[in-house]
Amino acid sequence: MAPLATISNSLPDAAGQILDSIELQFKLDDVVLTRITTQFLQEIAKGLAEYGQAMAIIPTFITAVPSGKEKGTFLALDLGGTNLRVCEVKLNGDHTFSLRQQKYKVSDKLKTGEATALFDYLADSVDAFLTSTEASDAPEGEDLPLGLTFSFPVEQTALDSGHLLTWTKGFAARNAVGHDIVKLLQDAFNRKHLHVKCVALVNDTVGTLLSQSYTAGGSLLGAIFGTGTNGAYIEDLSKLTKLKDETLKSSGGKMIVNAEWGAFNNSRSTLPTTPFDNILDRMSINPRFQAFEKFVSGMYLGEITRNILLALIDAAPKPLLFNGRVGSGVLNKHYGLDTAVMSNVEVAWAGEKPKAEPTEDVYGVADKLAALHLGDFDVAKLSESQRQRLERVKKVILHDLGFEQNPEDVSLKDAAIVRWACTLVAERAAKLSGCAVAAILVHTGCASLGTDEGIKRKEYVNANGKISVGVDGSLIQFYPNFETQLRDSLGRLIGKKVEQAVEIGLAKDGSGVGAALGALIATKASSTL
Repeated sequence: MAPLATISNSLPDAAGQILDSIELQFKLDDVVLTRITTQFLQEIAKGLAEYGQAMAIIPTFITAVPSGKEKGTFLALDLGGTNLRVCEVKLNGDHTFSLRQQKYKVSDKLKTGEATALFDYLADSVDAFLTSTEASDAPEGEDLPLGLTFSFPVEQTALDSGHLLTWTKGFAARNAVGHDIVKLLQDAFNRKHLHVKCVALVNDTVGTLLSQSYTAGGSLLGAIFGTGTNGAYIEDLSKLTKLKDETLKSSGGKMIVNAEWGAFNNSRSTLPTTPFDNILDRMSINPRFQAFEKFVSGMYLGEITRNILLALIDAAPKPLLFNGRVGSGVLNKHYGLDTAVMSNVEVAWAGEKPKAEPTEDVYGVADKLAALHLGDFDVAKLSESQRQRLERVKKVILHDLGFEQNPEDVSLKDAAIVRWACTLVAERAAKLSGCAVAAILVHTGCASLGTDEGIKRKEYVNANGKISVGVDGSLIQFYPNFETQLRDSLGRLIGKKVEQAVEIGLAKDGSGVGAALGALIATKASSTL
């Protein structure tokens, strides 16, 4: 990333120092990336050896993955927020599937009432889905197997058993924490006399891994890069030393584990913390927790950017942005700047050109600001393309940040600086995400840190000669060039040979299909890890 000297030359020394300082704090060179990845490896080792670690490395008790050849119809129930989904997944046996689904609203009353009322509602929703004209029913005398995606912290003790550690996302249903989630759901099914049996409990990252395994014929890692971030990967049972099941460990096989990497480096001893991150953490509902997630996930990137913009608006003795004003007040509102606004800024800059097409400074390349000649910013010196790009960014600012009533407060230089701030934050998030992926590849023996030896562990290579990584989430799916920056970081850490062999595939409906595949594994287990 280019230094801000080009801007600084035309500003008072104090202003230039502010901008230079911000850019320096967000810069991640190879040394920093390597240090972070090394810390990742250390925390993975601790999570495998001991319970109670921040990066928990939770056993899932899934010791088989689908090959893509399985057939059957399974139910899935996905609860993770305001909506719940009931799905019927038909596996076709050729790496493809068909999906029917229905969404149901979870009211605030259900979220905060008695757990029995919540789980009765889940059972009623499954019943409504099954009795609809489009859904299949259970064969005569048999129960339909169902997989549950439950995106809350759970200590899993078996594939079909797990105790809720705490509610998140606005849920606070009474008499659920500490209880077996599968039993609560199954009891509700039994009260309703439904021929449905919950046979598998999976996390959304586990679902992503299972879904990608089915469609791609195998996968090492499933990762979420969206509102939150986490990963699940295939681990050698011999390394899972905290697991007390000696019979299972002695089998010499493997198990999918849920890394819970959103809590990586909660001490912030290694993460590149800035004052803008500290403000976010201090004002969050969980200070000093989920540190990595607060650097990487879509829930927080807009807030970090907002903190940067406010610092520039409030700069003294002279504001560096928007004439010192905040528009309609969006920027004064906690979490008022959504990460979608950042994406809108990047899309406005890039225009209609495809992501893969080289352009003059589409995202995070060396000429990011130098190409705009911001050192001696003069509208007359801008190329027509640069002017059009900044005008589009300005329109996003006027609309999304509430400056439509006072457009005179937003200059083209302001547009360039806003885009610079968005790029700083998003690029750092993507590169840190690359550290997480690199750590899993190194830990599993597929790659070496700091060398370019190629793939070392061939057993994770699929029929296409690739190491498959399943991903899901709005950042990796929609944010311009997020994957490009993640790959850049990955290549720096483990070399281009392995990076180019990593196949990053969007897992198709991981939370729904993955739960159904969990049910398949529980009932058939036709492929072994």
